[in-house]
Amino acid sequence: MNNRIKRIEEMEELLNASNTAIKNLQKALKEYNKAQDGIHTLATYYSSKEWKDDFEADEKGKLPNDLKRGVLSEDGIYNMLDNNLEVQRKMCRTIEKSIG
Repeated sequence: MNNRIKRIEEMEELLNASNTAIKNLQKALKEYNKAQDGIHTLATYYSSKEWKDDFEADEKGKLPNDLKRGVLSEDGIYNMLDNNLEVQRKMCRTIEKSIG
């Protein structure tokens, strides 16, 4: 009888943890999916003449000192795009693993 109660308690903990993880992932995926349009826009900007012109203007000191310009760092957008691709790969591996 004690084994049964212990098993049920363990399964209850697993159920609760699983439901929490799923809810958290659903929320994160919703935010992530919303961000995809912006990520695409940043990718387009990063490979554009506009980005090169903006970068050059920054290098020449033509932009205000108090302007946030992380988007003009050579690694900022590139690293974000690389991280985005890695997240997508991990999601695919997770799906492949879970469906067999």
